[in-house]
Amino acid sequence: MNKIFLRKDFLKETAITEKTLHEFETNNLLKPAGITEDKTSFYTKGSVEQVVMLKSLMDLGYALPEIQKIVKKIGLPTNSIIQQEEKKMEQFITISSLAEQVGVSPRTIKHWEEKGIIESELRSAGGFRLYSQIYVYMCKLIKDLQLFNYSLEEIKTISDYFRDFLLISKDLNHYSQNETEERLESMNSAILQLFSKMNLLKEGISRWESLLKTKQKEIKGIKTKNTKRKKAKSKTKDE
Repeated sequence: MNKIFLRKDFLKETAITEKTLHEFETNNLLKPAGITEDKTSFYTKGSVEQVVMLKSLMDLGYALPEIQKIVKKIGLPTNSIIQQEEKKMEQFITISSLAEQVGVSPRTIKHWEEKGIIESELRSAGGFRLYSQIYVYMCKLIKDLQLFNYSLEEIKTISDYFRDFLLISKDLNHYSQNETEERLESMNSAILQLFSKMNLLKEGISRWESLLKTKQKEIKGIKTKNTKRKKAKSKTKDE
């Protein structure tokens, strides 16, 4: 899980003041690594590295305008691995936003995370969780599995299969040849089992659709008869 820092945490981590951070940002020397859907800025380890370099230049006696020229000309040296990771940064959503889009409570999302079914991609030192948009789709899949009568333990197993699949897809040598074969067979078996449950569900849905359509027609017919009965009573009273 990537570690992030909200503004307050970032100030504490870098030991700079709000005024200094504001100056860095207004002079385009530093910017947040990303923002959440509700416009909350967050920073990363790469951001901390940038501040360390900026503070070093200031300690050497460089003023902000001079640092601007240096950054514009040669940039700031940073850890290349961290830099590559941060290029992948996108707009993240909060747990409240994720829950709202999926149609569950934030408590449910936390429960799924506690069970190891999902993992927040970013978390601040204070426990602030952030998720990428793909988690909206993933959580809807979890709801689907619950409709198929899967327990959370069974859903956790399927979630582990997905993680294994991603690991094997990225690096075929992650497991031994035999272990890879065994894991792929287990995944395929789980897929076949899910197909079987889905077919049963489809058959059940088809039965209920047929029944409900029939009952709708019957209800419509009874309503028509009931309306005629009311009119007949009204006519009798008039006579």
